[in-house]
Amino acid sequence: MVPPIKSQGIKTKLVPWIMELAPKAEGKWIEPFLGTGVVAFNSGYEKAILNDTNPHIITFYKGIQQGEITAPLMRHYLEQEGELLSKAGDNGYDHYRKVRARFNQEFSPYDFIFLSRAGFNGMMRFGKKGNWNIPFCKKPDRFAQAYTTKITNQVSTVSKIIQPEPNWIFHNKSFSEIIPLATEQDIIYCDPPYYGRYVDYYNGWTEQDERLLFNLLSETKAKFILSTWHHNDWRENEMIAKFWSKFNIVTKDHFYHSGGNIENRRTIVEALVCNFNADNIQDHNHGQKEKVPSAQLSLELT
Repeated sequence: MVPPIKSQGIKTKLVPWIMELAPKAEGKWIEPFLGTGVVAFNSGYEKAILNDTNPHIITFYKGIQQGEITAPLMRHYLEQEGELLSKAGDNGYDHYRKVRARFNQEFSPYDFIFLSRAGFNGMMRFGKKGNWNIPFCKKPDRFAQAYTTKITNQVSTVSKIIQPEPNWIFHNKSFSEIIPLATEQDIIYCDPPYYGRYVDYYNGWTEQDERLLFNLLSETKAKFILSTWHHNDWRENEMIAKFWSKFNIVTKDHFYHSGGNIENRRTIVEALVCNFNADNIQDHNHGQKEKVPSAQLSLELT
């Protein structure tokens, strides 16, 4: 399933790959970097510890868990705000600015969803003071009926997946406080900000952070999977050789839309790092079928 929060770098297309590698643990599913929640919501675990440094993500999912955010309420909100957006001046931008300013003062989880869905290129970015600073996607009819229904259905699905406390516990803490909670019966999935790539107010990431994460995962008794990037057309992730090469690594080509220009829309090689035997999965592009060249396909069809 796809969660209602949208963000660049979401792991939706990589979930089958991650879950095929992940061994079934007897204990909890633990995510120190929850993000959109797409991996956790597809993990199938009845017990989980889920954390993110972004308080808006945690507030939103706790709101669903506690019944304060529901599919009918979300539909009503999106229909109301969508109509205002479609009629607003500056091709809808006037209302987007109004919602953005309101969110930066009141931090409504409903406005959070509006902004994550109406912001440029599906980006989620916060400025130095923790304020949302992504511009409008310039689509005044963004929240048409079909799109509103899609988001509403995602909220409904997530509400059925999220387990009540204490089975699922949400935290807004540092990852360094979450990883030590794991036992040898648990599995940890880490999707930290990628070193050397864009970070924001809630997602700063340095080599010191990478080293701390490495030390904590090296010491854990739990099984873990770490998502990171391996290389792209220009350079390699130096953290692989510096830290993660002591563990098992599998890779996959993955295409990211990471900007408005075609130059920013290139393949990056994703890596999964784990501390358990990964012989059951190919070293590269597991489960990814090669495309048949068009000339060969024409011959086969004739």
